[in-house]
Amino acid sequence: MSIELLTVLFFLALFVFLVLGLPLSFVLGGVSIIFIYFTWGPQAFYLVAAQIWGAMNKFTLVAIPLFIFMAMILERAGVANDLYEMMYLWFGSVRGGLAIGTVVICAIFAAMCGISGAAVVSMGTIALPSMLKRNYDKLLAVGCINSGGGWGILIPPSVIMILYALISGESVGKLFAGGVFPGLLLLILVSSYIGIRCYFQPHLGPALPAEERGDWKKKFAALKAVLLPGIIVLLVLGSIIGGITTPTEAAAMGVLGALISALVYRQLTWKLMMEASIRTLRLTGMIMWILFGAYCFSAAYHGMGAPHLVEDLMKYIPGGPWGTIVFIQIVIFILAMVLDPAGIMMITVPIFLPFVIAHGFDPLWFGILFTINMEIGYMTPPFGFNLFYLKAIVPPEITMGDIYRSVIPFTIVESTGLAIVMIFPKIATWLPYAVFS
Repeated sequence: MSIELLTVLFFLALFVFLVLGLPLSFVLGGVSIIFIYFTWGPQAFYLVAAQIWGAMNKFTLVAIPLFIFMAMILERAGVANDLYEMMYLWFGSVRGGLAIGTVVICAIFAAMCGISGAAVVSMGTIALPSMLKRNYDKLLAVGCINSGGGWGILIPPSVIMILYALISGESVGKLFAGGVFPGLLLLILVSSYIGIRCYFQPHLGPALPAEERGDWKKKFAALKAVLLPGIIVLLVLGSIIGGITTPTEAAAMGVLGALISALVYRQLTWKLMMEASIRTLRLTGMIMWILFGAYCFSAAYHGMGAPHLVEDLMKYIPGGPWGTIVFIQIVIFILAMVLDPAGIMMITVPIFLPFVIAHGFDPLWFGILFTINMEIGYMTPPFGFNLFYLKAIVPPEITMGDIYRSVIPFTIVESTGLAIVMIFPKIATWLPYAVFS
């Protein structure tokens, strides 16, 4: 059987089983094992086992359950309540101020933990009722939470960046540093969009009445809410960028900071620890199974000689190197609408990264572009994770159609941010090379 036909059958089988709704990890692993058997024979199974065993022995992987555990604790510790109270006082007097304050809190949450769900759930239960009560447009209120909630995988620390580092061989610390300025860029763009739109359409996000704004004494007293989150960010990011700890050790320090926060807020109970541990186990198990399936996919993909076929096909993409980059981003954007981000990374990075490097682009910069695209994928229909997190907590009058419509302007704004980072790579690469040179 020719490599062309074998490759077409391989990817067609993957697509069919994914459309049927089977779990991604089992589709990747099962289809790959079948094709490996008919390509190399049963002796190839030893290669797959060796690859998986080698990957599971990587110390960096330990950071994944630690960052997830930190996020699960912070989600329940009560940190978000005080942060929102502070933003309520400082931003409430501005049109759209509560929505702007919400995305700022999402950015702070993103800098404390490496996943997106924590900010979405916290802000969905705290900020959304407050905005709706004060006559904010429901699409604006839901959209800002959906958008800001995805920054957990872009603003470091980030579980997705750890996975990218495992595949690409890039430094986790450099990737974390590379996500700082793009994350701030998206925060500025989204906040500016909300502020400008509410300035011209005040009914979408009315300013708080004077009696609810609070005096300067209350505003400065509320700033203490930033203290604990600031300490956690310093423990995690400061120790990595400062070269004091590895990302894995920094994740352990972050867990310590989260436990101290829960203790300060008197939420540190056996029930919280048990719930956080169980959810961490589930999410980590899901990621590990996707990793297993991805290594099977990688072995089958290379074993069939598919890289040579893909390389030949990529020659027909117009626009030269930049045309290739744009094409890759479009493919990733489409995949992010329907697949799990970790799975997309495991499938596409081994395919696309060699072409990125061959065209002279920085794999670190490409990793940041990839992460931004994954972050946008968290909020885009039909299967973005944040959409379903929100649906579980919004009031009944907000339908799934409302949630879908709310993401349209924010997707455009964040896609603009992605384009800016593509055009000006230094936004993503200056800090990593300045710090780690």
